[in-house]
Amino acid sequence: MAIAVTGSIVGCTPQGAPSPSPSTSATAFSSDAEAFAAAEATYRAYVDALNKVDLAKPETFEAVYELTTGDANDKARAEFNSLRSQGLTVGGSTQVVSVEASTTSTSDEVQLLVCADVSQITLTDADGQSRVSPDRPPVQPLTVRVLTGHRTPLIANISGREGSPLC
Repeated sequence: MAIAVTGSIVGCTPQGAPSPSPSTSATAFSSDAEAFAAAEATYRAYVDALNKVDLAKPETFEAVYELTTGDANDKARAEFNSLRSQGLTVGGSTQVVSVEASTTSTSDEVQLLVCADVSQITLTDADGQSRVSPDRPPVQPLTVRVLTGHRTPLIANISGREGSPLC
């Protein structure tokens, strides 16, 4: 729930829309459809890994780290460490509502337009008080950038988004 924790639990801040890039066939895959399927599977595996995170058990973070790179990996590590050092407990699970390919995908990456239901995610302190922002929308609109030029696709960035598709 880590990276989703920052945006999903505390409250998501939409980022500016990325500049459009032409869509081309992915180099590591035989078609754009195959690249999208691999990127979507990677994101769903990431959500599954987040749903298994126990902040009291750092070994549960490893599955998230294995699916991320760059900014996404750095943010996950920082967020897990911060939440753990504060003695917070995370519960519930994120559900993927929808995943679409963005027209800004390129030969080396697929951008996913995701709607993630975080309404069941809880974040509590040692006194049992909720640390979830009361303004957190139950369904988060996200842009997920997945690098597909690797043998195994990796999530490079996750950010809030505005616009279509609406969640």
